[in-house]
Amino acid sequence: MKWQGRQGSGNVEDRRGMSTGKMAIGGGIGTIVIVLVVLLLGGDPSSVLDTMQTPVATEAGTTQFSAEEQEMAQFVSVVLKDTETIWGKIFEQSGKTYRMPVLVLFSGQVQSACGYASASSGPFYCPGDEKVYIDLSFCNELKTKFGAYGDFAIAYVIAHEIGHHVQNLLRVLGQVNDQRSRMSETSANKLLVRLELQADFLAGMWAHYEEGLGYLETGDIEEAMNAAASVGDDVLQQKYQGRVYPDSFTHGSAAQRKTWFSKGYQTGDFDQGDTFSADI
Repeated sequence: MKWQGRQGSGNVEDRRGMSTGKMAIGGGIGTIVIVLVVLLLGGDPSSVLDTMQTPVATEAGTTQFSAEEQEMAQFVSVVLKDTETIWGKIFEQSGKTYRMPVLVLFSGQVQSACGYASASSGPFYCPGDEKVYIDLSFCNELKTKFGAYGDFAIAYVIAHEIGHHVQNLLRVLGQVNDQRSRMSETSANKLLVRLELQADFLAGMWAHYEEGLGYLETGDIEEAMNAAASVGDDVLQQKYQGRVYPDSFTHGSAAQRKTWFSKGYQTGDFDQGDTFSADI
């Protein structure tokens, strides 16, 4: 991706090197485990934390970051800027206003409107404060843990989380969460898969317009497709559990994630991204 020397977004909140201290939760360590599980399944942990969390003030740290990490922070900022430009135009064309999200860089652990999360939770979007959270160490984990190489693999991850923001603005996210609360676990998981696949479609749709701006390079789309496949539920379950449990999928299989990203990239048409009625 052509990004060096380009303007980044002004909507980046850098909390790296800041400490959240000890979080006071009435439920103890058991509650923390529950919250992490909810996050890993793509859910909203705010319902778990709303009545048990006591805010703890943060204080600035003195961590010095390497040139490599600072470069990655700038890259992420440029990607965010491009999502603002592209989604801003798409919303404007449909008579809507795109409300820009904030991207929070953190290290180790972070507090959001959706609750507490650690770096092990991976990047996530919180509709409660309309912010995307990412620990930049995840960018290296894409290569070391998931085998997803290249800067556009990281761009895909950011675009996917921004896709959730788009869903939130269009009220899709809220409707899905409301429906899931009244379903069995298996049915709720199936609906969540469709939500995540639409976010993949939206990431591909963003890539479609990013290419139109002349910012894509040879191999970028392959990097994104490889990243999408590497975090497919079937791939991760086989790798870490030795078996695949389709009823527990929360994001979709590798093939599904690649298919819907590709469809978004090829069409650039939001009307083609109805994963909720499609045969996925």
